[in-house]
Amino acid sequence: MSGGLDRAHVWLPGSGPPLLLLHGTGADEHDLLPLRELLAPGAPTLSPRGAVLENGMPRFFRRLAEGVFDEDDLRARVDELADFLAAAEQRYGIAAGAWMAVGFSNGANIASTLLFRRPETLAGAVLLAAMVPLRDGPGDADLSGKRVAVVNGTRDPMATAEQTRTLVAQLRGCGAEVSELGHDGGHNLQPSSFPAIRAFLAAGAVQ
Repeated sequence: MSGGLDRAHVWLPGSGPPLLLLHGTGADEHDLLPLRELLAPGAPTLSPRGAVLENGMPRFFRRLAEGVFDEDDLRARVDELADFLAAAEQRYGIAAGAWMAVGFSNGANIASTLLFRRPETLAGAVLLAAMVPLRDGPGDADLSGKRVAVVNGTRDPMATAEQTRTLVAQLRGCGAEVSELGHDGGHNLQPSSFPAIRAFLAAGAVQ
């Protein structure tokens, strides 16, 4: 895959800090679009489709089994996504690295890996049902000035409490400002958490 805009995606123009929507396994570029009006009404929004297929289901990177990531593929897909974002910035007039990623599950995992490996690509992230992406940790990423919300459920069998604690510690260890916006649900989007996410995004928009 090239670094251009040949990846399937939706672009919605608007005003304010731009959103990058990253869907979960089996969804596509349309799946998270309703979150725009729920979380950041009128924001410029880019929603790409994952470039990997698993039994016909789009994903952003391959996995070896449920909860076991193909980390070599993950690193390669992060670089591809970073190149795509650079092309989108030029096409759509977005400042470099201004994106606030909102990712669910597989989308959250590639968003956190973008932060750790290509921190210049994102201003921050909302990580919904997020796991620890890299076994060896985040390396020496400098996330100073990045705002991250981790929104995991206490009954999530995949993004467990231990996973959540480790991910939050890694993000904070790299200098990110982390808000924990947990909920009582499982591995799903929890509407009860949307007001807190909206407030988190709004606070960043007025800084």
